[in-house]
Parts: sequence; C-alpha cells; structure tokens
Amino acid sequence: MARGRDQMADDRRLKVLSAIVTDYVRTREPVGSRAIVERYQLGVSPATIRNDMAALEDEGYIHQPHTSAGRVPTQKGYRLFVDEVARIKPLSAPERAAITALLTGEVDLDQVVARSVRVLAQLTGQLAVVEYPSLRRTALRHLELVVLAPTRVLLVIITDTGRVEQRTVSTPATEVLDPVAVEHLRVRLNAALAGLRAESVIPVLTALKEQASEDERALLTAVTSALIEALRPDAEERLAIAGTANLARSTPDFSCLGPLLDAIEEQVVLLRLFTDTSDVLPAGGAEGMRVSIGSENHDDALAEASVVTAAYGAGTGDAVAHLGVVGPTRMDYPATMTAVRAVARYLSRFLAGPDQAA
Repeated sequence: MARGRDQMADDRRLKVLSAIVTDYVRTREPVGSRAIVERYQLGVSPATIRNDMAALEDEGYIHQPHTSAGRVPTQKGYRLFVDEVARIKPLSAPERAAITALLTGEVDLDQVVARSVRVLAQLTGQLAVVEYPSLRRTALRHLELVVLAPTRVLLVIITDTGRVEQRTVSTPATEVLDPVAVEHLRVRLNAALAGLRAESVIPVLTALKEQASEDERALLTAVTSALIEALRPDAEERLAIAGTANLARSTPDFSCLGPLLDAIEEQVVLLRLFTDTSDVLPAGGAEGMRVSIGSENHDDALAEASVVTAAYGAGTGDAVAHLGVVGPTRMDYPATMTAVRAVARYLSRFLAGPDQAA
C-alpha cells in the first residue's frame, strides 16, 4: 500500500481487498461495493467502500472487467493479499484425518509419496506435485549387489529417506563374476559408504579403487561408474503428479490451458519452480513456504497460474525435496497454503522415522 497513508484507511482497504479476493475466488464473479457492505461488517458507509475500491483500483490491486460494476483482483492484488492478509488456518477434523491416514500402517517411501500427492490434490482441488527426496541431498543407507548373470549385477541404492534406485551393472565379457567376490565387495562398499552424502562418495570410491585387487577392480569400476551417475548433480529427479483433471475444471480461469498442460508434462518446469524462488516472498509469513503468482513464475505457460510450494525433510532446515500445487491465480490461498504445509509436515515426520511420525 502507498506510504504515508492513514493507517486506519490502509487497514480498511486491506479488508476491502480481502473481501474482493474471497468473494471472487468463491463465485468467479466481479465483486461490487453493495456485496461487500452486505456480507462484511466493516463499519463504514457504502460511499467509503466505493472510495476504497477506487483507491485500490488506482494503485493496481483490482480492476473492472468490461462493463461490469464489480471489481476483480489483479496479480498485484493477489500478491498483497498473500503477503499481508492470507494466513495459515487450522486443519479441519476431516482434513487432519485424511492426512494422518498417509502414515497409517507399514508403508514405504513410494507409497507415502503416492498417497501424499493424491490427498494434496483432493484437499486443494488443484494439480498437486510431490518431488521424491533427491539422491543428491540424502545420505546412503545401504547398497546391495545381486548377481543376475555371469557378467551382470543389479546395484540397489537405498537412501536414508527410504528412496530406492536400481542400476544394472555389466563387466567385460572376459570378467566372469565370482559370487563370493561380489559379496565381499558389497560388504566393503557398505562399510565405507553408509551414512555418506553424495558429495562425499566420490573420494571414498576413488580410494577403494586404488586399494582394490585385480580380481575385483573390473566390478568395482563398473559399480563406481553407476553409483556416480546416479548421484551426479544433474541427475534426473522424480516427481509424482495428481489432479490434472482439476486444472481442466478451472478452464474458465485460463485463456488457453494447452501450454500449461504441456509445461506440466515436461516436468522440468515444475522442478525449476521448486528451486527458483529468488524473487518470490514467503507466503503470508509462513516460514518455508512460497507462493509465486502469474508472471513471477518466469514462464509464459504459467502466466495465469499460481504455485504454492513447501520443502520437506527429516530434520529442521534439512530439506531434501519439495511439494506443491499448481492452479489458477483465482485460488483459495489460505486453504491451499494450509494443505501444502500440513502434507509437507507429515512427509517430514515420515522421513524422521516412526517415533516422529506418530
């Protein structure tokens, strides 16, 4: 809001803006001064409300579509609403029960991520995205080597977040694998690498190769290459997506839905949104959450969309992945922020272990 304004007038105009955003999100209809007077007890006359709406329009927070008597929020208006008005609200009992069910029973990471993305789409009515914990940002818990053929083994990588990746490793045709040697190498690798993060793995593997005997060097070289490939900085991340049909139901909010759906299918756009938040302010004072609106997404395909994201990880400040929702700028921001934060917290508790997930 403009500096130097009377504080009471500024506070009231924020309430008027909040009323316009709330009603427009609910009805998709322009909001007039009469509706604000009837639905919200602001304690001022209709003329004052009209003056406030005129001031908000002059400052670019709302605009008048076509010849309608009502007003709708602009991107700038949504931004002010998110930063100054929208607040995380408590979960309802059904919402809390739905999210708690994510962690019920003996489930692995894949199951939890799959459930999380579905519940997030249901709670928000938007497209939901959950990023699997990155191999690069987690520590190795265990490596398994399984002989598949005389010159092939299966490398199974298990991280401390429960993520499991598999790679098939081949040795030269002249190097027939000895199961006893494979088991010996598996034990050595786990003793040397368990608990290490990706950036610490390469020097340890290099030292192991230098110490390896001729009999195990070929296999160790092949395993080392596969493991480094899996942990490389630009390794492909995995996303779980649900609720694409929710975007289709929002068609009136988009001038053209095709480019947005194409961008989502590409996935690289979504991954960039999780990490490129340099000029996007925290959402409504909610630490660890971000809301990017319209042009803040830096992609023409998302120019009419809003993205609400949060990070999750096993410990405070230990983010290993992100989740979020994509929807129209005409979004119920407080409810969406609540759901995103809640699912992020439950995923964090799952990663922290059974004692924290209860």
